[in-house]
Amino acid sequence: MNGRLLVAGFATRHIAGSARRAGYGVIAVDHFCDLDLDLAADACIRFETLEELAALAADAAREHGVDGFLAGSGAETLALPVPLLGTAPVTAARFLDKGETQSFFEALGVRAPRRFMRGTYPAMAKPVHGSGGWRNAVVGSDDELEAWTVLYPGQPFLLQEVVAGVPASVSCIADGHRAVAVATNRQLLRGGIGMGYGFAGSVTPCDHPLAGEMAEIAETVAGASGCVGAVGVDFVLPDEGGPVAIEINPRFQGTLETVEAAAGVNLVRLHLDACDGRLPDARPEPRQCAARRILFADRDIVVGTDLSCLAPIAADIPHPGTAIPAGSAVVSVRAADPDEAAALALLDKHITAVRTYMERW
Repeated sequence: MNGRLLVAGFATRHIAGSARRAGYGVIAVDHFCDLDLDLAADACIRFETLEELAALAADAAREHGVDGFLAGSGAETLALPVPLLGTAPVTAARFLDKGETQSFFEALGVRAPRRFMRGTYPAMAKPVHGSGGWRNAVVGSDDELEAWTVLYPGQPFLLQEVVAGVPASVSCIADGHRAVAVATNRQLLRGGIGMGYGFAGSVTPCDHPLAGEMAEIAETVAGASGCVGAVGVDFVLPDEGGPVAIEINPRFQGTLETVEAAAGVNLVRLHLDACDGRLPDARPEPRQCAARRILFADRDIVVGTDLSCLAPIAADIPHPGTAIPAGSAVVSVRAADPDEAAALALLDKHITAVRTYMERW
């Protein structure tokens, strides 16, 4: 055992599992505390709202004697009474602001969606703060924009050019000055009405003609960002022209487990090496295609079955008796194969198996 790490954020199961596989004990502060997080962590402290996270994480750090802190989504700017292992809060805060991120891309000369003023449509409306993309929406008129802002009152927002193409990302490891692309990913979005741009999974590697160029841009972006450790850069890969940079994630990303499964690496270990100034010598070659899809509730449900029997194809496994409202995440489904088409076919088969259980609830 290498020591004990505090992992905090809205959903941390993927980070905690990587830390455990790297040989660390884990204390998790998490919104879900799912069954498989309980297995990966020595202790799991659950919070209801992000406003509770800072105090609970500080208490956990003091009570459990951890050696350092790894930030997940929602915990990027926390100041805790233990060493932070990763991007400094002031740097993370810059890239949690989508307006600041846009300015950063523009200053670097990296292609990004054009900013639009109110009155230019269609436009992508997105809150300045927030992750996961679930509140983003395309609006086509002043009335549609007004209806969207009513859903998120008082929140500053950004209007951007709508860029059609394949949603993708690059998972990088950075030391504050340089970065190495560990993997390219195709992002799976929820689709449909309402939360259509929300993150719903990933396929690694990204099999697209622009993937190599995207990785090069991401290394430039991540290296110039000042971020340390795991950092992700989101893109759209359009039908014409080069990659379009969308966002920077100054923390571990939701693509972590498809990256690890495809590239044969441990991202927590690479992250901690980068904190000590060590980067991979080269980009890892993918060994296989790995895919993960998040399943969402199509109605209000109460979990009626322990899905642990479906591991390892299922992850983020909720406790039986958990009430899950319509539209919320229920469970993740995974698959891998050397061939991408076979991996995706296997993913569909696994989804069908998991849904068979869910339909009984």
